[in-house]
Amino acid sequence: STNHKDIGSLYLWFSFIMFLTGGAMAMVIRAELFQPGLQLVVPNFFNQMTTVHPLIMVFGAVMPAFTGLANWLIPMMIGAPDMALPRMNNWSFWILPFAFTMLLSSLFMEGGGPNFGWTFYAPLSTTYSPDSTALFVFAIHIMGISFMMGAINVIVTIVNLRAPGMTWMKLPLFVWTWLITAFLLIAVMPVLAGAVTMVLTDKFFGTSFFDTAGGGDPVMFQHIFWYFGHPEV
Repeated sequence: STNHKDIGSLYLWFSFIMFLTGGAMAMVIRAELFQPGLQLVVPNFFNQMTTVHPLIMVFGAVMPAFTGLANWLIPMMIGAPDMALPRMNNWSFWILPFAFTMLLSSLFMEGGGPNFGWTFYAPLSTTYSPDSTALFVFAIHIMGISFMMGAINVIVTIVNLRAPGMTWMKLPLFVWTWLITAFLLIAVMPVLAGAVTMVLTDKFFGTSFFDTAGGGDPVMFQHIFWYFGHPEV
């Protein structure tokens, strides 16, 4: 479908499924912490849960839920017949299930899934991480592409498809908040993409962006990551 309401509903259903998936992971975390000394899962699997649970919740539940609401509401609020780029809208949704299938499948790899926390600080995510880091990076890339396309669509829709008389100062607050959010997403998603690409090359291709032995700086990772992280929140 290229209908904004259908795509909005797809986003919301996808978000709900991811919410349940992330919630199951949270249950593993809470069960393990139920009492001191209790050992339900092996420590490495616990670390995988504390990495993949927040990734699923942030990128799989919260962001698609708001993107779904934007798809549903923005065209109706500004008097537009649909989103400005309906085919891209369709595409930006349908790459998400593949991204999260990739992220979740990393848990079944030898050595386990990503186990370095959702902020994946170097050197935990570079020197000390499992091979599934590659799948994690590619999944983040696909999510980033999806959210950037969604943000571009929102901006083009709000700028170009307002009904006659719908001036900037008459826009509903929800539309304004999404316009600002969309600009922020376009500004910071490529920074995240750069950060995970540097993690990928540090781990698999011998670069040393975050390795002091090669002239890099692990604290630079934190600067780059949080340049993305706070506008994202």
